[in-house]
Amino acid sequence: MTPTVTLTLADILEARRRIAGVADGTPMVPSPHLSGLAGQPFWLKLENMQPIGAFKLRGALNAVSRLPEGTAGVTCCSTGNHGRGVAHAARARGLRAVICMSRLVPQTKIDGIRALGAEVRIIGDSQDAAEAESRRLAAEEGLVEISPFDDPAVIAGQGTIGLEMLEAVPDLSTILVPLSGGGLAAGIALAAKAINPRIRVIGITMDRGAAMHASLRAGHPVEVTEVPSLADSLGGGIGQDNALSFPMCRELLDDTVLVTEEEIYGAMQRLYYEDRIVAEGACVVGLAALAAGRLPPLDGPVATVITGRNVDMGMFTKVVTGQDVVLGDMVIAGVPYGA
Repeated sequence: MTPTVTLTLADILEARRRIAGVADGTPMVPSPHLSGLAGQPFWLKLENMQPIGAFKLRGALNAVSRLPEGTAGVTCCSTGNHGRGVAHAARARGLRAVICMSRLVPQTKIDGIRALGAEVRIIGDSQDAAEAESRRLAAEEGLVEISPFDDPAVIAGQGTIGLEMLEAVPDLSTILVPLSGGGLAAGIALAAKAINPRIRVIGITMDRGAAMHASLRAGHPVEVTEVPSLADSLGGGIGQDNALSFPMCRELLDDTVLVTEEEIYGAMQRLYYEDRIVAEGACVVGLAALAAGRLPPLDGPVATVITGRNVDMGMFTKVVTGQDVVLGDMVIAGVPYGA
């Protein structure tokens, strides 16, 4: 296959310099419970400890820090956490920020973005509609659009997570990465495989509306129908003109795995009761795949990224107390943990 990756480890090292002291250095902690389940040492990279509660600050900060003086402002489409990262980085530079999101984004994420001083525009029922509005703002109002995943500076920023994971646990054999638009997966895979070409990087996502998984299977970007999910941060399309995250995921990921909403529900409970961590549904897809037996045989230390904590606490309380959860026209029957 002709190489398609245009980013290098040097780009990630430069991103690390730019975000140093603001969005780096999150903990990498062992999970005795998950180690027992995996039969191998299992580590959690706690990106939920970022100042905005999610890993997205890394890529957003790297991208915004590179903008020239005199930039009118920034815009983006987001399922919540990227918008929060862009809003945080823009406020630090005194820039206007307009965040475009669909009606599927939880209110808690909308409120968090507004609290950072950004303008919020709710557009349509899909990430594609929000992206169209973001592009309009860039074309008509002179704002700089920062893609949540298909942007080299964003991908390089997310790749710094891979550097930190391998520095903390040099003998990692497998990394389980929550997979959405592919910026996180592409960045981590690029960094990890530059350090250890034999490491496996597996993208994990929900089984409804998984755009990158469907695109990789089809061999080209495809549109999917977005539906409510416990892993709402993993929703949205990858863009029909995806120029970077799709080819990088195609080239660098060893596999992709799907998990059900019921499995995500159980994994949120597992992380809470066994590791005492409050996390979004998108964070636990790797745990869900492990518990469901969906992973290939594990032959050494494993790690996953706990990507964020910006969860609707009403929904989270229902999950961890074993209550029914309604997701659009789907009902997940409540099951107490360990029942």
